[in-house]
Amino acid sequence: MTAGNAPLRRLAEAAGVAWRYRDIRSEERQVPADTIMAVLAILGIPAGSAREIAESTARLGATAWHEGLPEVVTIIADEGLVPLTLAADAARAVQWTLRLENGETRQGARAPADLGVLASHGRLARYALPLGAMPHGYHRLSVALDGREAETMLIAAPRRCYLPPALGEGQRAWALTAQLYGLRSSRNWGIGDFRDLADLSRTTAQLGAAALGVNPLHALFPGEPRHVSPYSPSSRLFLNPLYIDIESVPDFAQSAAAQALAASGETMRRLEALRTGALVDYPEVAALKARFFDALHCSFAETHLAAAPSERGRAFRRFQVTGGQALERYAVFTALHEEMLRQDRGFSWQHWPAPLRDASSAAVAEFAAAHRQRIELHQYLQWEAERQLAAAASAAPLELGLYRDLAVGVDATGAEAWSDPALTVAGASVGAPPDFYNMQGQNWGLAPFNPMALRRAGYAPFIAALRANMRHAGILRIDHVMSLMHLYWVPSGAAASDGTYVAYPFEDLRRIVALESWRQRCAVIGEDLGTVPAGFREVMAEAGILSYRVLLFERDETGAFLPPERYPALASAAFATHDIATLKGFWLARDLDWRRDLALYPTAEAAAADTDERRRARRLLLAALIKAGVLTTQAAKRLLPDDDAPHFAPELTIAVHRFLGESPARLVLMQIEDALGELEQANMPGTVDQHPNWRRKLGRTLEAIAGNGDVAALARALAAARKKS
Repeated sequence: MTAGNAPLRRLAEAAGVAWRYRDIRSEERQVPADTIMAVLAILGIPAGSAREIAESTARLGATAWHEGLPEVVTIIADEGLVPLTLAADAARAVQWTLRLENGETRQGARAPADLGVLASHGRLARYALPLGAMPHGYHRLSVALDGREAETMLIAAPRRCYLPPALGEGQRAWALTAQLYGLRSSRNWGIGDFRDLADLSRTTAQLGAAALGVNPLHALFPGEPRHVSPYSPSSRLFLNPLYIDIESVPDFAQSAAAQALAASGETMRRLEALRTGALVDYPEVAALKARFFDALHCSFAETHLAAAPSERGRAFRRFQVTGGQALERYAVFTALHEEMLRQDRGFSWQHWPAPLRDASSAAVAEFAAAHRQRIELHQYLQWEAERQLAAAASAAPLELGLYRDLAVGVDATGAEAWSDPALTVAGASVGAPPDFYNMQGQNWGLAPFNPMALRRAGYAPFIAALRANMRHAGILRIDHVMSLMHLYWVPSGAAASDGTYVAYPFEDLRRIVALESWRQRCAVIGEDLGTVPAGFREVMAEAGILSYRVLLFERDETGAFLPPERYPALASAAFATHDIATLKGFWLARDLDWRRDLALYPTAEAAAADTDERRRARRLLLAALIKAGVLTTQAAKRLLPDDDAPHFAPELTIAVHRFLGESPARLVLMQIEDALGELEQANMPGTVDQHPNWRRKLGRTLEAIAGNGDVAALARALAAARKKS
């Protein structure tokens, strides 16, 4: 941006829109003026002319400095200091009333002259109003001065997130991670399910791990099962019903229709095909399970809801009440989405008839009344999914339990965006700027939360998402945790490289994470890969959030891999993630072959550079493993007899995990794909249909894994490394 754009730059800064940022190489990038104006327009901030820029800047300044209390305040509970804006010459005492979440009321009065001044702006001053230490929670604060009153939600948080004893000072645990959909078993229906999760939990405990990590379990789109990415959900508040184990549903044994359907030759043939396939056939799995879902819900309604409801029927009604508007709107949207697809009205609700785009409209209410049974089916499936997940979470004595994953956002065409469109923005998607692995940048197609609307809502949607995903978990991984500070927005129609960052209320959000972490007794891992702002990781550490360190990225300025002792203690450490190659795939350059075959390289020179870098990375990895004493020189020669002829063997997997295990990181993650020597990765960023993303099954069944000697040996090696001082 040029000096002539100074007024636009000032407006962008006031609105939290970056006009420049530092990329993965720490080089400064100037954001095009067109991008800035587009993002401002999306936020509802006019900037099309010099006059609009001046007026918008003045309006934002006035909003930031209005008298009284902010619309929501977060504080550290043991400090009890609340920002209060008053006229700088105010003299009369401020009367305050604090209504705590537990029903207790506290009151007091302070003269402005006795308050500390935080900042000043013209005739106004921002003071620190001391209320004293208070319990953690969501409270209400009101103040009165000269006959005027103001009230706000006051969120009192701990300084740091909850850390269970197994992740405390000096502790060194490990976890197994898996893609739930990819679990293969002799009894599942072609996709991993909650019973598989329970079985793998028991195997994980037997191997000596403290936790079992899984991909996001978020609700997708039952009406269109080809939409499969767990990181692009319809809703983060609810679960994917395809993970329900049909035969574990209590109504299965009671439903004559379900029993007859299960015993049919057609069902048996379909199940055999689904179980033996190399990939999850989502449309076929969904079609088969849907027939059973209908039968099971019909049986449940007839047996437990008709006439006098049974205790099971009453439990379902209580679930509906507890789920409230969020559950009702999710179920209505899902039923409506199915109907619109049947009518060929389009996948996105934004293309539906106008009355149906409004969740609170009379037309939607009429649809809900006419399709109550279908809506209750989707609520019933959420009830059963919740029950089965709870059972899986308690199936084994894992010290840290399940390790769940929270996607960074929701699909713009899904239930959450439809339920309250004001909370998400239209006209932009979440993405990432160009980096080493995605040279053209990324557009994830997710709807960003409007930071101003999120604040006006008292952060309720964010709180709800945390609670829904901390439930039945001992650890929550927050995908792309930099979203607490800022998100990279790509305006519609723009290239992914032409986006910019939009600021979020970082201090408020991280305090809420800490509060909910303690309430749910759930540790937090922040996935802080990619372009990380300077100082961000240090602030996260102060908040007790574990960093996410990937061996392939932990390198010094020369490119050498950092030794184990250089890893931070407050971290989880892993070889790779679902978005990059497995250990075997990395060693044999399978990911580079895919990128070349799928034309993901912008130039032939870029492909050649990656190949050269992979040759170098193999040598550097072996050097690091040898130096750490986890691999012999002779073994290294067997693994890499020649730069262009790498040989993969299980001893490399053991060496890599011993290397990670000897780090001070409090948690080490072992991907089940690496434990089994799988070649292919779960997801290839930059692709949709070109690569079988989120569909690959493991090469072995859970039954085979439970008795696999190589997996047990790897687990013993990692456990031994974790015990080393």
